[in-house]
Amino acid sequence: MFQLTVHGDDRIARVEPELYGHFTEHIGGVFYDGIWVGEDSPVPNIRGFRKELVEKMRQIHAPVIRWPGGCFAEIYDWRDGIGPRENRPTRINWWTRSDGRLEPNAVGTHEFVDFCRLVGAEPYFAANITSTTPLDIRDWIDYCNSPAGATTLARLREKNGSREPFGVRYWGVGNETWGGGGNMTGEMYAHEYRKYAMIMDNACGGLELICSGADHSDWRWPNDVLRVIEPSARLMSGLSLHFYCGSAGDPLAFTEEEWYRQLRQALDVERAIKRNWGFVVGYGMEKHARLVIDEWGCWHPGGSGPSPRMREYGIEPAPNNPDAVGNLFEQQSTMRDAMVAAATLNLFNNHADKIRMATVAQLVNNLHCLFLAGGDRFICTPTFHVFDMMKEHQGGDALRISGSKGEIARERYSVPGLSASATVKNGVLTVTLANLNVTESAEVKLTFPGLTTDKTAKVALLTASDPHAHNSYEEPEAVKTERCELSFDGSLRVPPFSILTASVGLI
Repeated sequence: MFQLTVHGDDRIARVEPELYGHFTEHIGGVFYDGIWVGEDSPVPNIRGFRKELVEKMRQIHAPVIRWPGGCFAEIYDWRDGIGPRENRPTRINWWTRSDGRLEPNAVGTHEFVDFCRLVGAEPYFAANITSTTPLDIRDWIDYCNSPAGATTLARLREKNGSREPFGVRYWGVGNETWGGGGNMTGEMYAHEYRKYAMIMDNACGGLELICSGADHSDWRWPNDVLRVIEPSARLMSGLSLHFYCGSAGDPLAFTEEEWYRQLRQALDVERAIKRNWGFVVGYGMEKHARLVIDEWGCWHPGGSGPSPRMREYGIEPAPNNPDAVGNLFEQQSTMRDAMVAAATLNLFNNHADKIRMATVAQLVNNLHCLFLAGGDRFICTPTFHVFDMMKEHQGGDALRISGSKGEIARERYSVPGLSASATVKNGVLTVTLANLNVTESAEVKLTFPGLTTDKTAKVALLTASDPHAHNSYEEPEAVKTERCELSFDGSLRVPPFSILTASVGLI
């Protein structure tokens, strides 16, 4: 029996809706045959965007979407993606050497903002500071945000179909600048950040500028960067952090040991959060800057996804990757991936005072995705169902939870038996419990000092008969959410490898 106390009088912070954000890059099948099918496609679409995907994104209240990368951003010229689509250039993509695909620029600034508006999300642009100048980024901001008719670029935006400004608020100043984003040292990047951020801030007020942060294992980077940025601290709203928890065994045929190892790797994001936040506080930036975890999730070996091999798409793979599957980095999502998602989002809720935004990588046909799509086929992964169940946490006040969450001891490490978070919003308490134990149910008794709850709860349960269960084109609902109302006295039972969200009114 797990006995947990949800402290109604101990509120951590508001859970920004943007903690439940998404990441989209021009890579593999994310945009082309994933999000974008084209306006003339026989696949049902809304202005070229896959209709089923748009509807599902609305369902989960998607708050923010990052674009155009990722590494693709390092070579992206925003001018390639404006004007009549038939006149746009075809370019070498950052990933062309990996999968042989070129970039048609069918989705550019106008299309992406339209996609965000369709699903109800805010756009988050990653600015290319690797191969373009501060003036180029200033012009992109001008094009996006200047009032109608005010500047030459605002008039060009109107000529291209959008009279009113896009109002793009979130801007990443580079991406992974320690690697593909310039191969810089922390100090080198910090000087670049100060230069670009000054120009970007001058171009438009009210922007939230996000500093390129560390790969999760590099503790020196944030210190080196923030030490130099500190005199210009007002120009930084967020410090980025990328945290991929890798893989453990086969993505579909993992063992019990590999189940727990994957979870241990994922839960280490908490250590990265605390460590990076320590640097923000240490340099006195916590009043205006928080963490932005804009790439996170599992990264399994490619090939477990459903897309056909490249030659079946009519694409000749790159010589250095002759066995590549149709969509680069495409992978399936099992109950293990759903558990990683739920446990990670619980941690984000519990550290809402430190985190401004998070975007899972990536939305469709790539890495820890919510959807898999190809042609007229489309499915939701178990990870989608986690985001759907946990959407009620968005905008709520996170409450501190105390009590033993148990411990599952392995030979070289341990994992908690239970992951939990709780929020209050609009007179409703929402609790998410994830049972990390792959063999045993979790009997949970919740108490709520400072709160008086109703006697009935709305419950959503994501479970399956097998931890390897996943959705496929052949079995699109092998894993789905079960919903019910039940009498509630604080006691809940969570089956093995399952996730439960309960919402109960407050009296």
